[in-house]
This record gives sequence, structure tokens and C-alpha cells, in this order.
Amino acid sequence: MNYPFKEIEEKWQKKWEESKLYKASDDPLKKFYMLVMFAYTSGDIHIGHFRNYIIGDVIARYKMMQGYDLLYPFGWDAFGLPAEEAAIKRGENPEKWTLKNIENSRATLKKTGVSFDWDREVLTCMPDYYKWTQWIFIQLFKKKLAYRSKSLVNWCPHCNTVLANEQVIQGECWRCHSEVTKKELEQWFFKITAYAERLLNDLDKLSGWPENVKIMQRNWIGKSQGVEIDFKVEKTGEKLSVFTTRPDTIYGVTFMAIAPENELLRNVKIEPQYKKTVDDYINKALQKTDIERSSLAGEKDGVFTGQYAINPLSGEKVQLWVAEYVVATYGTGVVMGVPGHDQRDFEFAKKYNIPIKVVIQPEGETLSPETMEKAYEGPGTMVNSNIFNELWSSDGIEKIDDYIEEKNLGKRKTNFKLRDWLISRQRYWGAPIPMIHCKKCGVLPVPESDLPVLLPKGDIDFIPKGRSPLSDVKEFIETTCPECKGKAERDPDTMDTFVCSSWYLFRYTDAHNDNEPFSREKANKWMPVDKYIGGIEHATGHLLYFRFFTKFLHDIGWLNVEEPAIELFNHGWVLDQYGEVMSKSKGNAVSPLDLMEQNGVDVSRIAVYFAAPSGKEVLWTGEGITGARRFLTRIYDFAKVCIDTYEVDINKYSKSDILSDWNTKTYKSVYRKLHQTIKKVTGDIESLDLNTAIASMMELLNTLDEQLYVIPETERYEFLPYFIEKTTQLLAPFAPHLAEEIWQEMGHKESIFKSEWPEYDKKAVIEDEVTIAVQINGKLRATFNVPMNSDQKAVETIALSDMKVQAYTKDKKIVKIIYVPNKILNIVVK
Repeated sequence: MNYPFKEIEEKWQKKWEESKLYKASDDPLKKFYMLVMFAYTSGDIHIGHFRNYIIGDVIARYKMMQGYDLLYPFGWDAFGLPAEEAAIKRGENPEKWTLKNIENSRATLKKTGVSFDWDREVLTCMPDYYKWTQWIFIQLFKKKLAYRSKSLVNWCPHCNTVLANEQVIQGECWRCHSEVTKKELEQWFFKITAYAERLLNDLDKLSGWPENVKIMQRNWIGKSQGVEIDFKVEKTGEKLSVFTTRPDTIYGVTFMAIAPENELLRNVKIEPQYKKTVDDYINKALQKTDIERSSLAGEKDGVFTGQYAINPLSGEKVQLWVAEYVVATYGTGVVMGVPGHDQRDFEFAKKYNIPIKVVIQPEGETLSPETMEKAYEGPGTMVNSNIFNELWSSDGIEKIDDYIEEKNLGKRKTNFKLRDWLISRQRYWGAPIPMIHCKKCGVLPVPESDLPVLLPKGDIDFIPKGRSPLSDVKEFIETTCPECKGKAERDPDTMDTFVCSSWYLFRYTDAHNDNEPFSREKANKWMPVDKYIGGIEHATGHLLYFRFFTKFLHDIGWLNVEEPAIELFNHGWVLDQYGEVMSKSKGNAVSPLDLMEQNGVDVSRIAVYFAAPSGKEVLWTGEGITGARRFLTRIYDFAKVCIDTYEVDINKYSKSDILSDWNTKTYKSVYRKLHQTIKKVTGDIESLDLNTAIASMMELLNTLDEQLYVIPETERYEFLPYFIEKTTQLLAPFAPHLAEEIWQEMGHKESIFKSEWPEYDKKAVIEDEVTIAVQINGKLRATFNVPMNSDQKAVETIALSDMKVQAYTKDKKIVKIIYVPNKILNIVVK
């Protein structure tokens, strides 16, 4: 029969809440900060969220049982496009829609029994939170790390707003998947590039982070060391600086290519006969995304400007082209074309009949431009390079770098692909940017005493029109300059929602502080996060931003740590039956409410844990529910029978007796399996291999079923209370309600989560017997148990006396016997 899960789960959730079991201390002695990425509020939580949070819950409960002071908080990423788009779709006010979703989602999460400390809940859309988001903005502004600049930006025509580089995925909007275009606007940026070196170097310190995430961040930051060389336009003398990591090929430059959006083009006097062609090309190129333009795939094109640049080392004229594959935000927005030694340049030169020069000869070969079928990009001896001839290319790099600096033709430079973080959004539903624009005094921060700058409510037309809806709210926009007291205007834009999520982990440590973003003392007691769980899709967005914020807050004295999290775990996606990622926007999300209502919380949890390894995708069909229900029902039935039949009472048995002489008892093999399972489950929780932890507990039950009635009744009375106690403790992080119920039935007064996590008996986990597989000519014919490390002669004697073996060796000659100690005996016959 199914156990009464509704009664049990409601009972314990109520008791846990009443006893404040999950309330974190303000003065932790042995701390563990467990964090899961908080939820967007564009609808109720689905099975993907459920999986994320219950994975974290296993760690949280396990750490509680290890005696840690636990902080496991939760909150809501409530501003931004996801919530606003969902509200607009339904014709509702974003705030009303968001708060309603939070209410529903909170109720759902509380039914899951996840051990969140709800006293520390944060909502990023509430003034008591975004006041401090605005405060952090102002601190960045004071340190010249927040600035306003006019530039071409990524523009989503559907969302009618700007996107950061990290929010453009394969040329599409991260949220609605519309094709992103370019638009010139004056926007606010955070100077994350000032932290590029530290963000890169400190990745080596993050030993608890997955290597693939660190690789993605290294590539996104994109450090390269080279030299910036100053070319000049022939007719105007305009300087065109080029960054290169291959100065050894400088004498092979036959053309230069400039990005279509590069402002330097305005100073290049393009001849009338070329101007219309160049202008048309620029307009066409700017409709494409940076991803499309810089992709290595596809044919590259460009247009000649009719102008030439002068190579500063050779003095030769080189053609000046505009080419879409050059992107202004990378390097200087100008590249030198070396078709003999760069494949992309080679293809471009062949297409447009641009000269090709060889300046690096591979060892033992002689390349000729007339016969080359592709560029030679490897090392070699420098040729056609004036005073640098005969140098090996790596030595030539150093010599030319020295020469360029000595002659003031350029300078050595470290370059990064990382661009500054564009945080302005032309949307209503976000934290207002706390800046004031005064015609007399310029752009000034709102006085900190006037924070928060409240988002206006009431009858607001929040539908996006390509400019911020706040621009039309007179009572919001019109204000007074804090310096001259004259008329001024507020900044109309709101902040990217990723700004809000870059510091929420610190607010959790002091969630109700009205006087500061968080107490330094409290934050430093809990930080850094010990384990952080969330999706890998945030590798070059949120996971980069919150590292930047941590370093900045450290630098201004608010944190002792420079990195936010010791360990990072990326859970796998939950897919529907067709292999599609579940999401509210796709309408294919499965609600955990339905699962819990029909099967119970613990059964639903076990089914999700068992469906796949925690870091892998789950193809959710619900088929595992039956097995999970059977597993927990077996445990419940067995515990009830034992408690009733054998009068299991925690006060009536002695643990010490079992631990001291288990090796002499009939229950010896079950005791060994129990402690092997304790070791296995402990290791699996540490590595989050939760599916195999459950499998090992299932195996343990099977072993007990096989052995139970072999054990004399007197020994059952002695051993079963011990077995149930340890097994229930192992089960507790996975099925907390059922475990707590059994624990109480055994006579315990305190919660199971106040008990000590079981330690395995190091002697018991070592097998004293092994199973030998007997093969005849490589085929398995028999098995038997022998003492560990038995010698070969003893094993052979047993094997040859076995009737099954004798049936296959009768009337045959034994050619040889091969023995793999403690595993296999292979008898070769003919």
C-alpha cells in the first residue's frame, strides 16, 4: 500500500516552520552557505526549477546533519524583460503580474519542503532592495566605473531595448530570439574591462568551478598580448592603429581593413567615385550582427575606399578597405591584411586580386605567392623583411616589438575581447538609473540620502516604443539639480536585470538592513558561498558579472573576499518528451504541483533525483514515479513492521554492542552492506551523484530482504533498530518528510536534521570474502566465494571440485589455468 504521504508531509512542514528549523544564525560558528540561482518571476515554477532547488536541498540537509550552521536562502529576480514581456502578453501591469507570480511560486516552493530560510527572502523589484542596487551604481560612478557613452549598440526590435553583448546569442536576443540589429544611442556602461586581468587570472584560484565554465570565461575575456602599430592614411596623415600578435608578418601587409562602424572612417577622405559604394556597403553591413560578421564560416567581402595607408616599417603603400568581418569593438577596429600568412586575408586577397607577399618561409620549403593554395600560418624564417631577414619568426616578434617602441611607431599592448557592460534598458520594469541630467551642471548622481529613486506607479503606459516609457512620465522625469537647485531631469532608462542579480547573494546575509546594502560583519561571516548551483547558460553573463561585483565591493571595503563562490555546480536541463528544454515561454513546462499532489513530495523528489545524473539533461516522462513510490513504500512498510513487531525504541538498544562484535553475528553481511552504503551515499552527495546514491540505498534494501530471515530473531531485536536508524539518516536529505516520520516513530525527540550524519565503519567496508568467477575457455561456468587473497592452489582445488566445472572439463585436457587474484579463474581446455 502507498504510505500516507499527504498526512506526513503536511505534518512535518508545519512542525519545521514552527520550530524555525531552517532559520540561519547571525553568528555562525561553523558556516556553510548553500545557494541556488533564484527564480525569474514570469510564471509559476516548473519541474526544471524544482530539480535545481531539491538538488541544493540535499546538500543543505546533509550539511545540517554534519553540524554546520546553514544559510540556504531564496529570493526572486523580479525585474527585467522576462517578467515584463509576460505581463504585456497578458495585458497586465508588470508589478501586479510579478507579485502575483511570486505569491504563487512561493506557495509552490513551500509545498516542496525545500529547506529555504524564508526569513531572508529578497525581491529585487521592491524599493528596499533596488535602493541598494542604485547605491552600488553610484559607487561605481564615483570610481569612474559607470559612464555614459554614445555608441552602436545591440538592439532587439521585438523587445524594443538595448542588449549587452552577453545577451546576444548567435545573433539573436537571449530572451525572444529575434534577430538583433545595431542602433546608435547614448547609454550607460559599467567598466568591467578595468577588471579583465583579475577576472581572468583569478579563474585559476577557482578549483571548485567546472573547467568548461572557466574556459568559456577565459575565451570571453579573450586576453592576447601583442603590439599596437601606427599606420597612417597617405593623403590625410590620419593615424590608423592596428593591434597584432604577429608583428613578424608586418612586411607582408598588402591591405588594411577597417570596420564599417569605425568613427575613423569619417576622417578618411573617400574619393567621390567610391563614396556611394562605400556608404551603401556600410549601411548593409551594419544590419548584420557581430556574430555573423566575425564568423569564420562563409565568404568575406568588402569595398575599396580608393585610399592607401603607409606601412610604418616598409614605407610601402597598402590598400585601405572597409570590410564587415572587422568589428569595431574588437581591438582597434582596424586590421592589417597579411594574405600570405592569414587564411582569412588570403581568401579576401584572392577574391579582390590584392597582392600576396611571403615573409615567413617554413623550414625546408620555399613558398611562392604564385603557387600558394592557402596561407602559411606557422613559424619559420623571416624573408623580405629588411633588417629582420634570417631571424626565426618568434625571435623576430621580440626584435620588431623592440624596434617599433624604439622608433615610436607603436607600443606593446595587452588586448582583451571583453567589452564594457552596457546596462541601460529602454523599458519600464527595472531599477531606475539614479542619475540626474542638468544643463548647467552636467550629469550627477542622485544624493544617497534621496535613494531609492522610486519607479512610478499608477496609470503608466509601459508598452516599449524604442525609448524608455519613463521619458513620458512628467512627475518622474522632472526634478531639481542637487548642485544648482535648478530644473533638471532624471535619467529615463532602467538597469539591466543582471545588475540586480549580481549582488543578491550578499543581501541574503543581512536581508532586512534599512541603513546599508548589508552589514560588512554579517557578510564576512557567511561569504564566500560554499556551493552555488545553477545553469551553465549563465557562464559568460551572470557568472561573470557577479564576480565583477564581488571584486568591486571588496575594493571599496565591503567584502573580505574577492571571489563569490568556492564551488559551482551546473545542473542539467529538464527536457520534455520531445527533447525540448522546458520553459514557461514555450508552454511545455510541467508543474511540480501536479506531481506532488498525486504522488507526494518525497516520491516526486526521488523520481527527479533518480532520473539522471544531476549534471546531465533529463528527458522527463514521469515514468520514474512508480519506481520511486515503490522504493519509499518499501522503506515505510519495513520501518513500520519493525517498529511494531520488534518494538524498535531508540532507548532500548545499545549501539556500542553492535559496533564492537558485529563480525561475530549472523547479520554480519547486512552490517557490511549498510556501512558500504553509508560510504557510497556520503561520497555521492559530496559529488552530487544523487541517482547512484539512491540506487545504492535500493541495493541495501534488497540485501536486507535476502538476509532478514536468515538472522535469528534475537539478533533481529538487536540489529534492526540500528539498521533503521542509519538507513533513515541516509534517506533524510532525499526524502526528508518520510525520514522525519520514521525518526520520530523510533522514539527520537529532536529532528533527524539535528542528528549526526552517520560515519561508516572502516573495517566493515572491506570485504573478507570475494566472489571468484570460473571461466572455461573464457566462458563463465561457475562462481563461488573464498576468503580474500586466497592463494591460487586453494582456489583451483575448489574450482575443480565444483560439479558445474567438472561437467565442462570431463574427458578434456587442461592446457593452462590463468588466475586473476580475487576475481577470475580461467581454465583453458582442449
